Amino acid sequence: MNNITIGVIFGNRDFFPDHLVEDARKEFISLLSKLNIDAVMPGAADTKLGGVETFRDAQKCAELFKNNRESIQGILVVLPNFGDEKGVSDTIRLSDLNVPVFVMAYPDDMDKMDVARRRDAFCGKISVCNNLYQYGIPFTLTEKHVVNPHNESFKQDLLDFTAVCRVVNGIKKVRIGAIGARPSAFNTVRYSEKILERHGISVVTADLSEILGQAEKIASGDAKVKDTIHKIKEYAKTGLTTRESLEKIAKLDIVLSDFMEEHALDATAIQCWTSIQQNYGCNVCTSMSMMSENMLPSACEVDVTGTLTMYAMQLASQTPSALVDWNNNYADDEEKCVLFHCGNWAKSFLPDVTISTAPILGTVVGEENTSGALEGRTPASPLTFGRLSTDDNKGIIKAYFGEGELTDDELNTFGTRAVAHVPNLQELMQFVCKNGFEHHVVMNASKTARILHEAVGNYLGWDVHLHK
Repeated sequence: MNNITIGVIFGNRDFFPDHLVEDARKEFISLLSKLNIDAVMPGAADTKLGGVETFRDAQKCAELFKNNRESIQGILVVLPNFGDEKGVSDTIRLSDLNVPVFVMAYPDDMDKMDVARRRDAFCGKISVCNNLYQYGIPFTLTEKHVVNPHNESFKQDLLDFTAVCRVVNGIKKVRIGAIGARPSAFNTVRYSEKILERHGISVVTADLSEILGQAEKIASGDAKVKDTIHKIKEYAKTGLTTRESLEKIAKLDIVLSDFMEEHALDATAIQCWTSIQQNYGCNVCTSMSMMSENMLPSACEVDVTGTLTMYAMQLASQTPSALVDWNNNYADDEEKCVLFHCGNWAKSFLPDVTISTAPILGTVVGEENTSGALEGRTPASPLTFGRLSTDDNKGIIKAYFGEGELTDDELNTFGTRAVAHVPNLQELMQFVCKNGFEHHVVMNASKTARILHEAVGNYLGWDVHLHK
């Protein structure tokens, strides 16, 4: 997991004990190091004990943050005592960082309520948050109003906050490749490039014919083809896939990799149904799976906001995501359903993965032209699901997220598949249908719905629903 860097503000107030700031600073230097979180904070000699109390302190701390703006992804506000509400807010405003802010406050000990040791941070936190609200600075709170930093709930709060920072900062500068035209039968995956661009999300387009043309020009004996076939065989069992089909898959993979590198892309959405099969003779699922497994998420049917969702979930959990269909009911169980796709899920979801064909698509284009689809069943695991979508009628980005479980219930079918248990599933399906969301949803083997809700709702300002 990558380290994350946060700026730390230690609030102080003149008529409260200064030594509490000094003690907190030592505690947090140790704690952040143990959690692999890098910190930027004033030195003990830069301001009184490294705290922020006066406007001059705020200026010094803000300047320090500005000088580290390329690395700081979030700000942690620590209140060892009441803290100076203006000092905290002024620091954040003057820093111009526009990153997530996390506010924590120490609890008082009932045997240390004398003048020399009482904190009053319970009260001070309310004042600091009131000022942040007045300044228009969004912020995140700990689960408990006041909490000791060594409490396990705080450590989890802090790690969740770093995940929020990853999502917010990652989405603001993501670059997505849209390769090919949206299949005409998939109006459901329409999206607005302009709305995405307004939020810092860039889409780089490519004509599918150019990609396929470049793949056709690569000689079968090329060393890159041999190396890529070896990589594919190490990634998944090839089953009955012919050498000719593996060469086609490998050539396409080479061109896609080169395109991503040339344009510095973080994710892709690729036209699949049915141009690649009819004009090139294989499925692109294996390449998409390998990219997603390597944290470069890829979605089919040019579902750009689908792959954006995959990227967001990946940032939250630091594990691969998969694009799936809300596909089937599961018998008469109203809280279970079948998740399915032809076969492009990351290998993390498919311990028994095999390269196969796509039987449904094969009825139209010939199954021999669909080699490259994956076959595999996802076992029981945690589940976060959700979807980002542009709503052109309202000019907004909207979303929903929720949690459930993937189960080991019997499922006799093909492709990449899973059974999901989602509490209040019927209510969720009502919400999805009535609010015009796509039939595609994204799954991740984590419990990160609240992190995603906080990131895109509180900090990115998107219209988000958290399913409960």
